[in-house]
Amino acid sequence: MENKAENIENHSEDLCPQDLSRRNFLKFGMNSFLGMIALKHLQLPVFAQTDHIVASAEHCIVLFMNGGPSQLDTFDPKPDTANGGPFKAIQTRVKGRQFAGTLPQVSEQAHHLSIIRSMVSREGNHERARYLLHTGYAPTGSVKHPTFGSLVSHHLGNPDFELPNCVSINSPSFTSGFLKAKHDPFTVNNPMEPIDDIKYPVQMDQRRFQQRLMLMGDLQEDFLKKRVGRSTEAHQAIYEKADKMINSEKTKAFELHEEPIALREAYGMNRFGQGCLMARRLVESGVKFVEVSLDGWDTHSNNFEQVGNLMNTVDPAFATLIRDLEDRDLLDKTIVMWLGEFGRTPKINSNEGRDHFANGWSLVLGGGGIRGGQVIGSTSEDGMKVVDQPVSVQDVFVSLCTSFGIDHNSENWSRVGRPIRVVNGGNIIKGLLKNIQI
Repeated sequence: MENKAENIENHSEDLCPQDLSRRNFLKFGMNSFLGMIALKHLQLPVFAQTDHIVASAEHCIVLFMNGGPSQLDTFDPKPDTANGGPFKAIQTRVKGRQFAGTLPQVSEQAHHLSIIRSMVSREGNHERARYLLHTGYAPTGSVKHPTFGSLVSHHLGNPDFELPNCVSINSPSFTSGFLKAKHDPFTVNNPMEPIDDIKYPVQMDQRRFQQRLMLMGDLQEDFLKKRVGRSTEAHQAIYEKADKMINSEKTKAFELHEEPIALREAYGMNRFGQGCLMARRLVESGVKFVEVSLDGWDTHSNNFEQVGNLMNTVDPAFATLIRDLEDRDLLDKTIVMWLGEFGRTPKINSNEGRDHFANGWSLVLGGGGIRGGQVIGSTSEDGMKVVDQPVSVQDVFVSLCTSFGIDHNSENWSRVGRPIRVVNGGNIIKGLLKNIQI
C-alpha cells in the first residue's frame, strides 16, 4: 500500500494529461469514468464496515516511545525461552493474560486495554518508521503528510477553540504537512516548567497588545502578499494561536501545580509522568489530541537495565492516566495509545541488547470505544514471526478514524492540488472496536 502511495505522488501527472486533444479527452474521460466505477466496487467492503457507526472517541492521548520498545520485555513476554530475557511474566487483572514483570501497575488496568501483539511494517529505520507511525504513510520526497494529530485537528477541531487542538509534549512531532499550518502541534518542551509566552509581558495589557498586532499586520501586509507559502502561513498561525491563548482562562490546563501533590507523585515527578498528567488536563479542557513522548528506547546494548529503568517511569504514569481518566468519566471518550517506532529483535545480541525489529511487535489501545481486556494477534514461541492476525499501521489508522467518525477514504488536497486519502489502504482491526462486529 505504501508503494502505491509513492506511485500516486510521483506520477500524478498521469492523472491529468496535458495534451487534451478530442481523442485524448474522450479516452481520458472514459478511463476516469471506468476507474471511478472500479474504485467504488473495490471500496465497498471497506465502506460497509463503517456504515452507520456512531463515533465513540472525542480525544486521543498518544504515549510515544522514541527508539522502539522491546515487545518481549513489555506486552508480549516469552518467559523461560532462549529469547525471553530476565524479566518474568506476571498475571494481569484479566484471567489468562500476562504482561512482562516491568508492568505491575499497568497489569491492573488490563481490563481497559487491547494489546495488539501482531504489528508488522516494512520500516526498520528510525526516521522512516517515526514518520509512518505518525502519518500512516511511508515518507516520500514529493509530499509531506500530516501527523495524525493534525488530521484530527483538521477534521474535528473547533477553529474558535482557545487552545491548540493538537499538542506535543517533551519533543516536537511532525507537522501538519500539506494541511494548514494552524493544525501544527503546539510543542511543550518540558511540562515541569512554566509554558513560555502565554502571558502578557510586564506593563502590557490586552488593549496595547491588540494595537501592536494591528500595527504589525499593517507593516507586514505587502511583504506577506509577495511571499505566499507555508512558512508565511505558519508565521501568521503562530500569532493567531498566541492571541487566542494569551486571553484564555483555559491556559490553566498547562499549570500542573493546581493538582494535588499525591496525584502528581502517582504519575511520577518526571517529564513523562507530568506530561501524562498535563495530557489529562488538556483533554479535560477540550483539546482533541495530545502526544507525550519518552526517549531512550534504542537499546542495542544493555537492553534489560535500560528497559527496567524506562518502565519504572512508564508503568506508573500509564496506569495512573487510565485510572484518572476513568475517575473523571473521560476514558470512554478518550483513546489512549502506547507505541513506538517498531519492536526489538527477539534474539539477544552479544551486547545484551536487542536490535530493530519490524516484523512482529506490540501496540496498546484503550478507552474511546476500544474493547478492553483482550489480546489481538500473536507471535511465535520464539517471537520471530507473527502467527495470527497480522496488523498493519494502516489498519491502526483506519480503526482510529472509525472510532473518531472520520471517513478514512476521504481525501485532502495537497498544496499542488493532488487528492490524498486520509489513510491509503487498511481495514478496521477485527475485534478492536466495541460498536462494530467484523
